[in-house]
Amino acid sequence: MTPIICSEPRVSDRVLLSAGLKNAPDVIQLAHRQGVGAELMAFAMPDVLDGDWRQTVEDYRALTDGLPMLTLHGPFFDMVPGSIDQRINSMTMERYRHALDIASMLGAKIVVFHANFIASLKNEDYRIGWQSRNVEFFLHVAEYAAAQGVVAAVENMWEFDPDIITDVLARVNHPHLRACLDVGHAHLFSQVPLDKWLDTVSPFLVHTHLNNNDGLLDIHRALPNGVLDYHDVLAKLRALPAPPSMTLEMDSVADMEASLGYFEGFSPAE
Repeated sequence: MTPIICSEPRVSDRVLLSAGLKNAPDVIQLAHRQGVGAELMAFAMPDVLDGDWRQTVEDYRALTDGLPMLTLHGPFFDMVPGSIDQRINSMTMERYRHALDIASMLGAKIVVFHANFIASLKNEDYRIGWQSRNVEFFLHVAEYAAAQGVVAAVENMWEFDPDIITDVLARVNHPHLRACLDVGHAHLFSQVPLDKWLDTVSPFLVHTHLNNNDGLLDIHRALPNGVLDYHDVLAKLRALPAPPSMTLEMDSVADMEASLGYFEGFSPAE
């Protein structure tokens, strides 16, 4: 694969595009043209990790050469970090370490992992036990990530308040274990306002996933197309003491293009 020469970045925001298995070549070409980064979804997929993953690494190395920033979405299907079943826990750790190894090989700086807290279990005993087990689990993840020169960023999915994750991050207290805020998930799966999410996660926040939705389903629409006001969201992210990198996590390349107008240096029609 012949890499495309990357244009000069035109934005102060650190923007990335989400490259799925089906659209990766088109997404990465757009990233090269616009001078933004890419977040690779391929290495979240079990069939990729259990297949000829070394060749896949080489394919993506060629495609992404010259991009200003690269991140990975780590495995999340059926992953149970901090499981009480040690065989499940060990398999999850194996998957996470594999993703961190691949990130190091590709020069990716961040790998995103889901916390996978079972939000339907509201009793305090579950929460206390889950957090205690995940302090131990993610301490090992952080130490392994540090050895690979990568940051592991824990993403909110069904968590109904930000302290579920940040209490674990604070107790681990490791620079290679940080937070990824998914703005759409925070809106859909919690009643906590965005300002509270940002106040809570900002000491740990290094990365975000951005997309819009209809207020009911996690459908990953373009930034202009949904219930969230991304002019307001982006202003709040930029105002943080350490603004995070931002992945446009959408399935459609057209939706990513339509969203670039929210960032400096782009127009909606571009």
